[in-house]
Amino acid sequence: MPTTSSVQDYLKAIFHLTQNQERTTTGQLAAHLGVAPASVTGMLRRLAATDPPLVDYRRHRGVCLTPNGRRAALEVIRHHRLLEQFLYQVLGMSWDQVHEEAERLEHVISEAVEERIAALLGHPTHDPHGAPIPSADLHLPPDPAVPLTQLRPGQQGVVRRVSDRDAGLLRHLACLGLVPGTVFTVLQRTPYDDLLYLRLDARDEPVVIGPRLSQAIFVEVVTETVP
Repeated sequence: MPTTSSVQDYLKAIFHLTQNQERTTTGQLAAHLGVAPASVTGMLRRLAATDPPLVDYRRHRGVCLTPNGRRAALEVIRHHRLLEQFLYQVLGMSWDQVHEEAERLEHVISEAVEERIAALLGHPTHDPHGAPIPSADLHLPPDPAVPLTQLRPGQQGVVRRVSDRDAGLLRHLACLGLVPGTVFTVLQRTPYDDLLYLRLDARDEPVVIGPRLSQAIFVEVVTETVP
């Protein structure tokens, strides 16, 4: 695995940004990482020049991971998600605290420590936010979840995972009961402000969420329509 935390962060970011598209741009990477576009260009050229190359970078066409780059990205993602689960399950940290801690620790643990953590946890398949954990051989199963924003009124679904990048958002989702495993029905979508009205099995009153929250929730459709 690449030894510098900066390289690992870039590979992980490219992996996430190319989940639903073939390539990502320097602008998207810069926004995701919070760095200047010029810095991104310089790093991508370095990663493309390694032997073997970790990325396929083409000016004006963006970047994607090579097979070697993908394996390196999956290794650090495995570290991150196992650490999140360890901090949550063993140390008792809340789900809105574990992401930042795992961001720091993912770069320094050895493969031996990774294996011991996985064994201690019983080889979990998902982290506290519902994201799948790559296996020891770096296999990541297909993710059936779709953004909540794709569901229509009358559809029933179950929350599978949520974005872990915003601690305040995670605290709010927990207060609303929108956590992995929650079953819900879309009651209504308002036409102009795009509010979603949801009925949760565990709550009497509908939950109303705006676009920022709904874009951070990924779900599996249970039924297409509810009588």
